[in-house]
Amino acid sequence: MFKRFYNYCKESYEELVHKTTWPTRSELFNSAIVVLSASLLIAVVVFVMDFCFQHVMELIYPN
Repeated sequence: MFKRFYNYCKESYEELVHKTTWPTRSELFNSAIVVLSASLLIAVVVFVMDFCFQHVMELIYPN
């Protein structure tokens, strides 16, 4: 059982060190900008939908 776990850890390490391609700093920066932009866009869309829905509900159910 411990030998299987050891082999698993060894193979995982070998894959991370030798087979995985890590992004460069510029690729990582560009990806982060894309994710940040998409997150902000989605937040703005949800805010606008919530704002519109709130006003529609106030028209239907006035205080």
